[in-house]
Amino acid sequence: MKALNCSRPRAASVIGALALSVFGIGAGLAPVGTSWAQTPMFQEAQVRTDALDQADIDAGAVILVANPEFKDPMWRSTVLIATPLPNGGHVGVIINRPTELRLGELFPEHGASQKVVDPVYFGGPFHANLLVAVVRSEESAESGSIALTPNLVLAIGVETIDRIIEQKPASARYYIGVVLWRPGELKLELAKQLWSVQGASTETVFHKDVEHLWDELSVTRRGTSVSAPLPTLALAR
Repeated sequence: MKALNCSRPRAASVIGALALSVFGIGAGLAPVGTSWAQTPMFQEAQVRTDALDQADIDAGAVILVANPEFKDPMWRSTVLIATPLPNGGHVGVIINRPTELRLGELFPEHGASQKVVDPVYFGGPFHANLLVAVVRSEESAESGSIALTPNLVLAIGVETIDRIIEQKPASARYYIGVVLWRPGELKLELAKQLWSVQGASTETVFHKDVEHLWDELSVTRRGTSVSAPLPTLALAR
């Protein structure tokens, strides 16, 4: 299998790119260059959005479970962990899409990566050349990381990820790409009942049987159904 040309930018560059994407690209359903506040879909859903328990998604990391009616191939049967950003947007990764790739294939000249046997996961369609990691850690999030829960951090800095791979590779799962929402987009998707919200936990993120994770979580999902069909989400290029 041919190794991917997966870039590993500096932590500052990664954080800057994430911020730019939240403002400029996003992972929601509005066309690029269109303000959500100007779209009829946003205006129609705004009243229902106000009725949601927004504390769940604004206070810290949550697990998002795609509702069965969300048929888009990109998101169907997905489970995500997502966390708020300071600007009101959100960032996350899909946690139940393992690939056939290993870190050693992505980075053939990085000796420590050759020793990681777990697969790399498809984290999302945005920044598809970016490697990130969700790490089990009881320490405070350091530079190049975003705190998810008291026991989980999202590592996005190259030095941080290198250190994890070299010192404690089994404490993390590794993802290519992320999911991004501009301010207001995730709330709108919840108003459209695309996702069910559950509490974030280490057990869910590091579930041993990710193939059946969506089925397991859907049994206890809180949402009902999508009220209307939505446009297909396009992959970032």
